[in-house]
Amino acid sequence: MKDLAIVLVSGGLDSCVTAAIAHQYHELAFLHVNYGQRTEKRELKAFQEIADYFGVKRRLIVTLEYLKKIGGSSLTDWQMEVPAWTPDRKGIPSTYVPFRNTHIIAIAVSWGEVIGAKKIYIGAMEEDSSGYPDCREEYFKVYNKLIELGTRPETHIEVVTPIIHLKKAEVVKKGVELNAPLHLTWSCYQNEEVACGKCESCKLRLRAFAQAGVKDPIPYEEG
Repeated sequence: MKDLAIVLVSGGLDSCVTAAIAHQYHELAFLHVNYGQRTEKRELKAFQEIADYFGVKRRLIVTLEYLKKIGGSSLTDWQMEVPAWTPDRKGIPSTYVPFRNTHIIAIAVSWGEVIGAKKIYIGAMEEDSSGYPDCREEYFKVYNKLIELGTRPETHIEVVTPIIHLKKAEVVKKGVELNAPLHLTWSCYQNEEVACGKCESCKLRLRAFAQAGVKDPIPYEEG
């Protein structure tokens, strides 16, 4: 009998490959969060299709509307422009949603205590991503200590970050190796029909597929 693991699945490339990794070792439950992001409907569609692909029965979809009300991110504030990717960008981009992972993981821990999960998988990347502060290895080490202190004595839940030190091209290769449904994923920060190909998330994804020598299976705007 495999242990139960919760996978945080946004619908993007990284979480999909993380789900494929977790699928090798665990029975899976999927968690998805809507927080008023620009591509909320498209990400939810990707989540459901990825869950169907892996045959996941236990699915929890929650809404954190307050993250949109708090604002401070171009993903949730339509008055802010989603920045185009530039290779010489410095600092944390405006697409950072303040302390988002903390909220999402807390939900996963609460759910995990109820359903008996042993692991929480998250597709965070530290080395080859947007540089969000809540995607650092040290952050997850501290969070695991918090889980240990803040749950029942008999509860043993650990946050697992299997791709945290991979390059994004390596994530693509791992996805191909594990037969992950990359064609079902969605990464664009702006569009829900055809990916813009210009935002940071699209650019990082396109570069990763090119470096991996794999054709990106999703459509992009021309030009």
